[in-house]
Amino acid sequence: MAREECKALLDALNRTTARHHQLALTVGGSADSRALRRELRRTRREAQELAAAARARLTAPLRDRGLGGEERAELERLWAAFSGCLDLLEADMRRALALGSAFPLQAPRRPLVRTGVAGGPGGPGGSARSLRRLAERDGDGDGDADGDDLRELEREVLQLSDMIRDMEMKVNVPRWTVQARQTAGAELLSAASSAGPASVQERSGPCDPSKALAAAVFSAVLLAAVALAVCVAKLS
Repeated sequence: MAREECKALLDALNRTTARHHQLALTVGGSADSRALRRELRRTRREAQELAAAARARLTAPLRDRGLGGEERAELERLWAAFSGCLDLLEADMRRALALGSAFPLQAPRRPLVRTGVAGGPGGPGGSARSLRRLAERDGDGDGDADGDDLRELEREVLQLSDMIRDMEMKVNVPRWTVQARQTAGAELLSAASSAGPASVQERSGPCDPSKALAAAVFSAVLLAAVALAVCVAKLS
């Protein structure tokens, strides 16, 4: 029962980590927005909750020295997959932190392009400043939203790094010692072997002697034409 629960948790963590990876790649691009940052924050928190639950489920049985060989081997495979998910999550969180710092969403307080227009509250310059203040106010209601999100993300990155180091200290399962249950790409090879011959036979069908004879005659005529063209070229 514990092994099945660990598999279910790892499946959910794998899907959430993959979603977080796709969202992290979008930060700083043309689709970046405040809604995307919120979804990225929600997804990484969900991934951290799943990681904490999977860690609690896997740590206790792996530290049990009386665990059977086959069951221990299966849990070690799950632990290796779990560690890979955490490594990807940490790398994507660091990427999101770097991109979020380089591409803040909050509008700058000073314009990057100076037009030379200035004036009082009723002039053109005052209108531009009013529009800028409205944009900043309608953005989030918090002038330092980007800074708060980045500081929170930085703390979460450090917490995840500490959790990974703590895991390695409590459970000593080197990844290179984990035995896979099947060779790499075995599922793809089995699917191709089961579907390949039948599909080829269906496409090709039985051999037709008349078609084979026609193909042989056509090949002979083509070779004769090529030889004739070569002789003409040499004589000329």
